[in-house]
Amino acid sequence: MERIKLTIDGTPVEVDPGSTVLDAAKKAGVHVPTLCYHPELRVEGSCRLCVVEVEGMRSLAASCVYPASNGMVVRTNSQTVRRTRKSIVELLLANHPQDCLVCTRHGHCEMQDLSHQLGVRKVRFKGELREMEKDESSVAIVRDPNKCILCGRCLRICEQTQKVSAIGLAYRGSKSVVTTPFNQGLNDGPCVSCGQCIKVCPVAALHERDATEVTWKALNESKIHTVVQVAPAVRTALGEEFGMRPGSLVTEKMVTALRKLGFDRVFDTQFGADLTIIEEGHELLHRLETKENLPLITSCSPGWVKYAEHFFPEMLDNVSTCKSPQQMFGALVKTYYSEKVGIAPENIFHVAIMPCTAKKYEASREEMGRNGLRDVDAVLTTRELAAMIKEAGIDFENLPDSEFDLPLGMSSGAGTIFGVTGGVTEAALRTVYEIKTGKELEEIDFHNVRGFAGVREASIPMNGLTLKVAIANSLGQAEKLLKRVKSGEAEYHFIEIMGCLGGCIGGGGQPFSKDPDIKQKRASALYRQDHLKRVRKAHENPAIKELYRSFLGEPNGQKAHDLLHTHYHARSRY
Repeated sequence: MERIKLTIDGTPVEVDPGSTVLDAAKKAGVHVPTLCYHPELRVEGSCRLCVVEVEGMRSLAASCVYPASNGMVVRTNSQTVRRTRKSIVELLLANHPQDCLVCTRHGHCEMQDLSHQLGVRKVRFKGELREMEKDESSVAIVRDPNKCILCGRCLRICEQTQKVSAIGLAYRGSKSVVTTPFNQGLNDGPCVSCGQCIKVCPVAALHERDATEVTWKALNESKIHTVVQVAPAVRTALGEEFGMRPGSLVTEKMVTALRKLGFDRVFDTQFGADLTIIEEGHELLHRLETKENLPLITSCSPGWVKYAEHFFPEMLDNVSTCKSPQQMFGALVKTYYSEKVGIAPENIFHVAIMPCTAKKYEASREEMGRNGLRDVDAVLTTRELAAMIKEAGIDFENLPDSEFDLPLGMSSGAGTIFGVTGGVTEAALRTVYEIKTGKELEEIDFHNVRGFAGVREASIPMNGLTLKVAIANSLGQAEKLLKRVKSGEAEYHFIEIMGCLGGCIGGGGQPFSKDPDIKQKRASALYRQDHLKRVRKAHENPAIKELYRSFLGEPNGQKAHDLLHTHYHARSRY
């Protein structure tokens, strides 16, 4: 295949056919500012901020959509280009609230970065600010249309990647607005609270519903016993908020920071992940034996569960009845742990640190509690935890290491890899294989279920049975996979579905990043921690064994079902 040769700012560049001018500029080491462009989304070229001069063209070209061609001569920093870009930003700012210092995205706002980079020191145009109500109907996501700059990123990820279409563009011209179907609240439509719209929004038009104040209040109340659990994906991303290298494992520093914030006990959601594997593994073995409700589909992603309730209600019987690790852990905190330490459940405030905004929604579900009490009282995203650490004046990078509290802080490597797409499948295989065959695995790394492809498949020989598994990476990929299952085109025993690209490492509550390889870096850290673990199989976790012996009884038994399993509701889309 013949490569394309062109010149970018005097530098010869070769790119593959199909590349854009923006691709060529990156190859040449030239930074071209963008706004509507996002590496995970289809390009549209609507904002025109990435314009460049192409020799022989009368007008400027949007480099993100303009195809590179042989012999092309491009200038990215001419006076005309710079003036045009600056004018575009000024026009956007003219219609944008000037409340940067108190904005939730202050310091992490692409509009701020672009204004600084392009030398915008005044706004020459007078615009018209919108005066629309915030949409605060969702327990997970706040939508502020007054700050929307109409870049369209949220629309594309919701419609194209997630196949939800909870938001859309209404009206035309200067009246255009991103809104919900029938102008209802996010809570009244098919929104699954995944937060992918937040992740790609360049400003604060979308952000998570803050839970830091209620958490501070509990931490400052001497009569309240505060307990915190931390999800696997948090420990491989939290360091980014403090300038550390992406993919840095900060587990022990994170534990120290949580103690400094004032939490009485610091536990690990990975314990809940190990517990989920025991329950889900036995559920799978039972379904294989009875041949009922196959394939078994995972239930640890609350975004996926709500998506199934809206878009695939006919397949809810296939979804595992197991609660997610967060909610299994929550049930234990208000029962097992409460009894163990002699503190009444109503005097325990339980916080979960999650990479996912949908976890806020999940904790609020009616069935996730008992006797009028929530199992999880507050959910903080990775970003919210970082904000609290900064507010407390903690020097995170120089903190000493410390360990999780026992027994609910003891976990296996299988629990660690729950944070990456394919990890639930691999963790389940490590346990299900050994229970089914009675033999110890010679190789516990299932590389054939790893990776970031949209849909992955594997067949595992298992005591006379070839276990067929599939992994869907994002809700859009889940839609494709489930349509094939429903039509009879594909047949599996076990399907893992994660609501977000990359799994929890790419969750809507993770630190904002422009690094195109950020998911790979975070995933590598989790696999590295898995290998460092002394115990790497959920069923070999001593604390899990003791929990069943002294409290739960048999896996999938009556008490386990009462505490650790749940049910779902078919929902209309609007």
